Amino acid sequence: MSYPIHIEDTENTLSDDDLKIILDKFIAEKAQQAKRVLILPPDITRFYSKAGFISAYLYQQLKNQAEVYFLPALGTHDPMTDKEIELMFGPDVPKDRFVPHRWRTDVKKFGEISGQRIAELSEGKLDYSMDVAANKLLDEGNWDLIVSVGQIVPHEVIGMANYTKNILVGTGGSDTIHKSHFLGAVYGMERIMGQIRTPVRNALDEGFDQYLRHLPIEFILTVLGSKNDKLALQGVFCGNQADTYTQACKLSQRLNLNLLDKPIKKAVVYLEPGEFKTTWLGNKAIYRTRMAMADDGELIVLAPALHRFGEDMEIDALIRKYGYKTTEETLQAVKDNPELANNLSAAAHLIHGTADKRFKVTYCPGDGVSQAEIESVGYEYCHYQEMIKQYPLDKMKDGWNTLASGEEVFYVSNPALGLWAHREKFVES
Repeated sequence: MSYPIHIEDTENTLSDDDLKIILDKFIAEKAQQAKRVLILPPDITRFYSKAGFISAYLYQQLKNQAEVYFLPALGTHDPMTDKEIELMFGPDVPKDRFVPHRWRTDVKKFGEISGQRIAELSEGKLDYSMDVAANKLLDEGNWDLIVSVGQIVPHEVIGMANYTKNILVGTGGSDTIHKSHFLGAVYGMERIMGQIRTPVRNALDEGFDQYLRHLPIEFILTVLGSKNDKLALQGVFCGNQADTYTQACKLSQRLNLNLLDKPIKKAVVYLEPGEFKTTWLGNKAIYRTRMAMADDGELIVLAPALHRFGEDMEIDALIRKYGYKTTEETLQAVKDNPELANNLSAAAHLIHGTADKRFKVTYCPGDGVSQAEIESVGYEYCHYQEMIKQYPLDKMKDGWNTLASGEEVFYVSNPALGLWAHREKFVES
């Protein structure tokens, strides 16, 4: 097992013991002499990524030789609570080793992507420059090793999640987050999702390569698939170059792209309560299935824990004000309203969350969000308890289902774990 480490097993899958062997090799290659180590895991929204297990194992193996700290790659998400930390990383990692990332204040600018380059990447639609920035702790912490841990999965902003995105967005600042998200939205979500090379990926990779290569950053990337109807670890990729990311993406495309032979007339998507509490995250139900939805179809989003729209209260207010209108309406709103123009990631999110009047979206929260609130942002409404009488979770499996009523529905139990598309709509670049 030489470095970089690229391990795949789609036949038997990788057990926790297999994963420990891989991590021991990583430690032998990259951490034997390390005295100060910073781990950049995802937050609770990537609970199933195995990143919690990996990060906790690294801590346990290194704690006697090194000072080990954690900086969860939150992006714009709320800091992790003690309960979430314990759930994801276990009870044995001290809470005082976790440092929250504050995306508005804690960042250092290392350089920028020029307006000319953004114009090239956006096919002339945008011409702003974009900061290349990350949490100042990465540069000021005198680290011997920085380990970015995360899952490769299809993504609406960048094509495939993780790698340099975990640094420049996960621990990035407002300028990078806003402008990278808007670049993706303007370029076109359906041209991006599931693709390895995209304008946003190129911008972040170029910025990272030009301005952050002096930092001792290594990546541990996981790929999960399904085995016996359960999530299973099927790939682990350790390295710090683009080839590690590319190889992980190729496996994720094989495992996480669900190409359907016909469009979906009725889709039911479940948002697990521990992971999805806002439409900011929950709208994965919309954009991960939109390329599979039939014109005039209906997407039913079962969201029992939904309690607001934005992860951030400022962005929550913008979502309530502008709503999930069509892409063209949101682009016009950006031109007409400085407050939205100054929050381009919120504008991008509004575009991600629209069905562009092509199919109907019915949101089904519990008691945390009212009918009036749901309808005010542009969705149809039904209470969760009412909808699960018609679509009981225990009567459906992932994929196509024919219910007792004779109705055919397509069920997705966790939209964060894949991308669904009608075969004719997905053209790999």
